[in-house]
Amino acid sequence: MPTASRPHMPDYGVAAPTGGSGLLPWEWAAARLARSHDYWVATIHPDGRPNVTPVWGVWDGDAVWFSCGPRSRKARNLDRDPRATVTTSDANEPVVLEGTVVREPGRDANALLAERFNAKYGGELTVDFFLTNATYRFTPSWALGMVEADFTGSPTRWTFG
Repeated sequence: MPTASRPHMPDYGVAAPTGGSGLLPWEWAAARLARSHDYWVATIHPDGRPNVTPVWGVWDGDAVWFSCGPRSRKARNLDRDPRATVTTSDANEPVVLEGTVVREPGRDANALLAERFNAKYGGELTVDFFLTNATYRFTPSWALGMVEADFTGSPTRWTFG
């Protein structure tokens, strides 16, 4: 389980860890990660500019899995620099993750992703579909979550390992 703390957010009037609704439990973040329809993935261009794109993906309890075209800007950025930021699609109760990605080649990883995508999104994606794409596993090093309705009392940062 990651360690929870209040993030340093100067100038926003954020309460102490016991103020407001207090620190959010990791289960709160994990539920939002699991149910997010889309994820936004931020990568780094070769010249340092940010690149942000939405993807379909799945949270497996430890990592966000997604795929993209192997020659896409996102794939080329990640293959060059594995650092990334991934967010859920709900701006009212966001979960923001920073971490690194690993490209997961091979039939076993792609079969697992096809199974998880079909369970989440419906459809009949095949292993062969993912074999023509780049499959990534994003593992967070820290996360941030908050509830918009309790902006000053809910921000929580989780640190992994």
